[in-house]
Amino acid sequence: MDLFKQFLLEGRFPLVMSLPRNDPALARAGWENGADVVKVHINVTHRASQTLFGSFDDERGALEAMLSDAKGPMGIVLGAECAEAEHALPMAIACGFDFLSLYGHHTAPSVLSAGGISKMIAPDYTWADWEVAGLQEVGADILEASVMHPDSYGQPLSARELIRYRHLSQSTRLPIVVPTQRAIRPDEVVALRECGAKGLMIGAVVTGEDAQSIGRAVAAFRASIDEMRKHA
Repeated sequence: MDLFKQFLLEGRFPLVMSLPRNDPALARAGWENGADVVKVHINVTHRASQTLFGSFDDERGALEAMLSDAKGPMGIVLGAECAEAEHALPMAIACGFDFLSLYGHHTAPSVLSAGGISKMIAPDYTWADWEVAGLQEVGADILEASVMHPDSYGQPLSARELIRYRHLSQSTRLPIVVPTQRAIRPDEVVALRECGAKGLMIGAVVTGEDAQSIGRAVAAFRASIDEMRKHA
């Protein structure tokens, strides 16, 4: 366990593929084209893809198939309510997920204190800086920088976002993972790392929603990250 966290702390700048559907074919497209980590979802409506994800039991078949075929650590979004996440957590741990992913306001204290799984916790665009800084004190292991207003999803990356990411990195000891709420390009990963990001999570905004487009996007980001690491 804690492989994803280890990747971040070792400076590997891991590439995470956040799936738009719990489909083993999409997970394979991610792994085969260079994803270090794959993330799945339950109990939520995915904002970028508008996919409605069912409960753990509803999604169990696909989840277990993806875990059995995994080439690296997998994470899971447990839901959009504290009670849902608490209920699903024991099943996620038992199945072997490496980390959970939740917004902080969907994360109960019992989830933060649970053993056997790392916690990637996200603020949103409404959080004050002092709240973001406090995540490291209450049990979070990784900070997901999901700090863009939903109305701006899919817009190009600009200096303003880079400044925000830099400020986050200076406000916490936690490793920061940047998700593609903005339409981040492969040639922009160096700028993210220079702002303090320790990893990148790509999803529907930049990958599309089918295996072919996911494969192409993962391969492009993989190549860019590998090139960046050569010159680190």
